[in-house]
Amino acid sequence: MGHNMLPRRMFLWCMAVIYMFAFVSLYLQIPGLYGNEGLLPARWQLRYSGKPLLDQILSSPTLLWLGPKLGLDTHTAMELLCLVGAALSLAATLLESLRDSLVYFCLWVLYLSLYQVGQVFLYFQWDNLLLETGFLCVLVAPLTLVRGSRGVREHDPITFWLVRWLLFRLMFASGVVKLTSRCPTWWGLTALTYHYETQCIPTPLAWYAHQLPVWWHKLSVVGTFVIEIAAPFLFLCPLRRLRLGAFYMQVLLQVLIITSGNYNIFNLLTLALCLSLLDDQHVHFWLRRSQKPNSCGSKVFSWACLMVELAVWSLMFYGAVICFELQLDWDKGSVRSRTAFTYHQFNQFLKTVTIPSVWLGILSLTWEAVTAMFRCACVQGFLKRFWGTLQWIVFAAAAASIFAVSLVPFTYVEYDSNASLWPGVRRAYEAVDRYQLVNSYGLFRRMTGVGGRPEVVIEASMDRVTWTEIEFMYKPGNMSAPPAVVAPHQPRLDWQMWFAALGPHTQAPWFTSLVYRLLQGKRDVIELIQSDVSRYPFLQQAPSYIRAHRYKYWFTEPKSDGSYPDRWWRRVYSEEFYPTVHLGDTFLESMLSQHGLKDRSPPWRVPEAPLAQAVRWVRSQVRGVSAPLLLWSLFACSATICLLRGLRHSCATTHKHKPTATNSDHTDTIPDGNSSLEEEHQEKEGKELKDDTVEEENCEGNSVAEEDKQMEEEVEEDDEEEEGKVSEKDDMEMLRKRNITCEDERQGNYPVS
Repeated sequence: MGHNMLPRRMFLWCMAVIYMFAFVSLYLQIPGLYGNEGLLPARWQLRYSGKPLLDQILSSPTLLWLGPKLGLDTHTAMELLCLVGAALSLAATLLESLRDSLVYFCLWVLYLSLYQVGQVFLYFQWDNLLLETGFLCVLVAPLTLVRGSRGVREHDPITFWLVRWLLFRLMFASGVVKLTSRCPTWWGLTALTYHYETQCIPTPLAWYAHQLPVWWHKLSVVGTFVIEIAAPFLFLCPLRRLRLGAFYMQVLLQVLIITSGNYNIFNLLTLALCLSLLDDQHVHFWLRRSQKPNSCGSKVFSWACLMVELAVWSLMFYGAVICFELQLDWDKGSVRSRTAFTYHQFNQFLKTVTIPSVWLGILSLTWEAVTAMFRCACVQGFLKRFWGTLQWIVFAAAAASIFAVSLVPFTYVEYDSNASLWPGVRRAYEAVDRYQLVNSYGLFRRMTGVGGRPEVVIEASMDRVTWTEIEFMYKPGNMSAPPAVVAPHQPRLDWQMWFAALGPHTQAPWFTSLVYRLLQGKRDVIELIQSDVSRYPFLQQAPSYIRAHRYKYWFTEPKSDGSYPDRWWRRVYSEEFYPTVHLGDTFLESMLSQHGLKDRSPPWRVPEAPLAQAVRWVRSQVRGVSAPLLLWSLFACSATICLLRGLRHSCATTHKHKPTATNSDHTDTIPDGNSSLEEEHQEKEGKELKDDTVEEENCEGNSVAEEDKQMEEEVEEDDEEEEGKVSEKDDMEMLRKRNITCEDERQGNYPVS
């Protein structure tokens, strides 16, 4: 694989942006979710038992234990951690020098601290994915704050390979669990006929996607299986074009998911992981930056690689046709498909490929480690070689350890493979499990809402006669309201309302707390439902009675004449979800006691420390602000600043090298906020010249020193040419006289002295 310095920088920038989205989105919801008058107060999770601080941190790894020492309660400390994380990630977005290993370690610790007390509202797979990817950033990012250099390190491909391995585990498991769950919609290829209207928070485009013909939905499911099960094996392939093809397949899938559903930062995280499949050459191709073609090897080898690539794509296409019996129906203009294998056959397939995929990962990691070792051995100078080798040992050992531990959650997809793992690996996984270093994944395991999308509708009343529905900002409720566009914000209460509708209210204890807080009229909880509290019907006076019903929702269909309907949704009443209750109601009190939601701790006092007052002031400035608007505003401003700074640096670099460059390439930038690609390219070439490595990076046989020498000769020739143009007329006259003199000498005519 070629150099991956530019994809690595792009990956770190994307992770800084994603961290910013995650911290700001969570910060806006902390008072209603975890405040002292919220749904699940975070202070209930931290019981100060008088143990030493270190013992408390080891039992529950969170910085919130330091809150009392700073004069902060748990709620205010959570807000402070979010603000610090948001500010640090925003700074890392703007300044490349802050995309440092220590900075990413701080971001990971901050989010882990919040995760430990987040309870059900933070137990989503993308929260686990963010923590795992964030920890890999600690290994991938350079240590610039200490070492002061952003140059290429010999062990960089090893650590960046772990990102590719995580992407493989994520996509492969997501595809496999759809079939191992025995969900009839996935096996019948009809899952997408329900998905668009039954997902948590669909977008307006989901309505249009839902209207597509059934055969197209079934063909899309086949494409999903190919992209998630077959294509991930190309991630570990040594052939570059196969990896690039797999990259574009994953990007296509994620973009389609983004346009049809609001999945907050999940798709952005997946797209960031996909950058590990790229190399510098392809990024230069994106930026239209000219680069010498890689002419390594003979034409025979190139043709052999091309034949292998064609064979792989042909095999994938043939396998899809055979496994799903794809047939063209020319009369109807459609494609017929059905699953042509059984559950037992698929289990045999898993047993066949799970362990070989582990060995494939071992071979791929070994190749990266060995090539990095040779690069370390070729560094000139004993001290540099020793320091590089020491770094290689440390990071190679760290990569091997993470890879070994990740095998435990990866092999969950196949029982026999998981049972055959070495017990030492299991013990290591149990030791680090609380830190979310590696996790198991499997999104969309089963398709819900086959008989209609279940939706809980809360109603409130003052007199128990006239009932008013309480509308949420994002989740479906009002049948005339269009689906919302929320990403990258995650409204965590709306998401949990979707899960609560799938079962009885006893499976969602927090729902009783929601009813209780609404009866009390707590403003922090009301802002979770409507950030603009003026749209809440019971703002002036809390309702006396509350109840909840379950409805079945479906997307509406176009009219017979092809015009669009007046409403987006249609619904049918299903059943009562929560009985009518009021403050002091026996049923409500018993449910609060049963789920441990009665606050029996002493009344809390508002902290008066200066830091607490500063945190409360910041909260007062953002109260009532739309979360998606705030997130996109921060992103637009930071991206614009990065772009302008990169363009300015690009123009300065171009102007500086203009007198000495005869054939200067067009310089483009990526959003790093600090330097252009040309600077990075020169830095890489300068490092190769300084180290005088034996291994040549290009296969044309020209060393960097020879290229510099040739460039100097071209510059000297340009200088001579410019000097020769100073008096072109005099030169022509001298040449004419010289020709006349030579002619006279040849004829014997000498000038008179």
